[in-house]
Amino acid sequence: MNWYLYALRKYAVFSGRAQRQEYWYFFLINLVVTLALGIADNLLNTPGAGEGTGLLGGVYSLAVLIPSVAVGVRRLHDIGKSGWWMLLSLIPVLGFVILLFFFARAGQPGSNEYGNNPKEENGMGHMAM
Repeated sequence: MNWYLYALRKYAVFSGRAQRQEYWYFFLINLVVTLALGIADNLLNTPGAGEGTGLLGGVYSLAVLIPSVAVGVRRLHDIGKSGWWMLLSLIPVLGFVILLFFFARAGQPGSNEYGNNPKEENGMGHMAM
């Protein structure tokens, strides 16, 4: 949960690097919250629930849109790629597969053009708060 909150605190920070833990914990918790809100939308029959995105899920999705893109950009920076690679998400299926491959890769050791390795900065993968 701390990694999720850490990514939210860096709401619109598109610079720097995000290690795999930061990205994947954010992704996992985001997925669980989205599924829970989808169930709640269906149970409460909120507007739009029948079409796939109810009121609660829609508001949550809008709230985490910028942090989701920001943590993805920082994750790409960690492997030495430009944040513009996030535009691959606009390509159905293939873009998702390529980004999945990128997000699963280990970060570049040491510094790169986007900053210092976050694992080395905060004690081999332990989050500094």
